Amino acid sequence: MKKQDRTLKQRAVAYLARREHSRAELAKKLSAHGTQEEIDSVLNSLQDAKLLSDQRFAAAFVRSRAERFGAGRLRQELRQRGVEDGLVEQELRVDDLPSEIERARVVWKKKFDVQPADAKEWAKQARFLQGRGFGSDVIRRVLKEADEMRDGIQ
Repeated sequence: MKKQDRTLKQRAVAYLARREHSRAELAKKLSAHGTQEEIDSVLNSLQDAKLLSDQRFAAAFVRSRAERFGAGRLRQELRQRGVEDGLVEQELRVDDLPSEIERARVVWKKKFDVQPADAKEWAKQARFLQGRGFGSDVIRRVLKEADEMRDGIQ
């Protein structure tokens, strides 16, 4: 079977075989290959067969990225992928995730592991953590702990 001869459902299943997708992501990928009605019909049948699930996608997405990113960034990326706000918040509250502060410490330690020597370095480290989606209160706490460690060692 030639690649262009595949049906819409076969394309969708092939995408899902590679990784979980949100309904909106899959619809966007299929948009060049069928009408909106055809795509909706295929997506509905995949959801009915439990092959497509925004909840499963969101859970997998959060698990795979939580080590490297804060809740702000995860929230933004899930929304961009068409996941409903209620589902986003539900997945970010999962109990088996390390706390936001613990994740920020790990990310900071992996990137810097050196306490900021001055205000310029402090701002650089804060911007890095902010870009990773950590909130300002978490950033201040992580960098304050780093300062306290430096002061305690000297």
